[in-house]
Amino acid sequence: MPIDNSCSENQDDTTTRNQHKFEWHIKVDGHVNGTAISILESYRDGQSNSPQTSLSTAALKQAISKGALWLTPAKNKKQTQRLRRVKKQLLPDDELHFYYNSTVLSTPVPPAILIEDLVDYSVWYKPYGMLSQGSKWSDHCTIARFAQQNLPNERPAFIVHRLDRAATGLILIAHSKKAARALSAMFEQHQLEKNYHIIVHGDHSKRPQPEVITADIDGKSARSTFTCLAYDSYADRSLIKVKIDSGRKHQIRLHAASIGLPVVGDRLHGIADESEPCDLQLCAVSLRFSCPLTPKITSVSAGTATKKERYFELPETLKPQLSPRL
Repeated sequence: MPIDNSCSENQDDTTTRNQHKFEWHIKVDGHVNGTAISILESYRDGQSNSPQTSLSTAALKQAISKGALWLTPAKNKKQTQRLRRVKKQLLPDDELHFYYNSTVLSTPVPPAILIEDLVDYSVWYKPYGMLSQGSKWSDHCTIARFAQQNLPNERPAFIVHRLDRAATGLILIAHSKKAARALSAMFEQHQLEKNYHIIVHGDHSKRPQPEVITADIDGKSARSTFTCLAYDSYADRSLIKVKIDSGRKHQIRLHAASIGLPVVGDRLHGIADESEPCDLQLCAVSLRFSCPLTPKITSVSAGTATKKERYFELPETLKPQLSPRL
């Protein structure tokens, strides 16, 4: 089977020697009737004196199922996408990109919890450690892939907004391109109300209630409103409700740190280190918006047309709990 080996692998010598991390970039050459898996097998078997030759076909297929393989079709070089169909027939000049990272591929997937399935989109509780977006190495730990695999009919899944890997809480997943466009626009234009709960070090009840914080983030305006819900004097920690009117990266964590009350478990902007037993205590607890996908409801008496309002809130058991045992 003709394969152009001039598109050789890009490797890190140390990690490749232990078969932890490597890349294959394969251009199919000539008249080929081969499948994706057969071409990968041929490429693997053609590498002499390489530890990568010991990678079994089962391991190749498992990596592919987790999102490690990409296809750039000869007919459209600008449309590189993940490829999971190992038996897909490839054409001359198609390009395969295989990214193998044993550490990434062996990462366990924490289970998300379905809050509601609305067909066009679904609402989930994203746990700590689950990603919003994958990388070239894999997407098996992402909320989108989890939703796709755990909803009926394995619908397509599109991310319309993000939560940090360390954050938890409500996240929407769209199941059509139309829904993705409408919901993404809603988030970009801030046409919704988002509320979070955080637990911070210190007593926020001594500060103005509610407290509006407007410190810029990376030179851009940002606004958060903090309201203390409870204070635990034993642990010297406060439970705070946060409403954000802008969506800057790490906004809540930076605003909390800016007033000297860092979020518990924040290893990036707070005081937590590797010995901290708590995960990041930041959770998206509620979303309220007028659904852009439902027809407008006309009120005869008022003579107005409005979109159906949607409201989602996590059960108390999934919200951060203020406790001296934290």
